Amino acid sequence: MDRKKSSIGEVSGAEIKKLVIERLKTLPSGKQISIGGEGAFTKEELIKRVKSGDKLGRKIIAVEIEFLRALKKGEFFNEQEPSYHQT
Repeated sequence: MDRKKSSIGEVSGAEIKKLVIERLKTLPSGKQISIGGEGAFTKEELIKRVKSGDKLGRKIIAVEIEFLRALKKGEFFNEQEPSYHQT
């Protein structure tokens, strides 16, 4: 198991890879996901690429980490939305 620590704190590369694989498992079966100029892939193919750690697998991991960081920052929600409970 990879024990190297990543730049996001005390989470190892192996733990990040496992998280990304679990998120990919939630994608619908029988559908393909298009990844830029790389082509279209099933979730099983994406999982295999992440597990192998090839260039595409590393890109998928990077995209997932960026998505989770943006989600944490609230970038997908309108943070300026007025509150309905103003006094």
